[in-house]
Amino acid sequence: LRDFLLVYNRMTELCFRHCVCNLNYRLLTGREESCLDSCAARLVRANHRLMGAYVGLVPALLQRRAAEHGAPAASPDPGTGPATV
Repeated sequence: LRDFLLVYNRMTELCFRHCVCNLNYRLLTGREESCLDSCAARLVRANHRLMGAYVGLVPALLQRRAAEHGAPAASPDPGTGPATV
């Protein structure tokens, strides 16, 4: 949960700094809103790609560690992986 919140907060900060340039109004302009939507969508897609690559590498890393320590490799539990956004 902590990792998820860190990623979410970082994404919010990045998109806000990139898209919101006028703080004189309470509501977002249409341009700011569409910029925020596309910025968040890009970061979510990038996060999904990274997590997909991570999930693909975990079994090989576990096997390598098990071989180094002489213990049998344990298969990862898919429900205990890192949080994705």
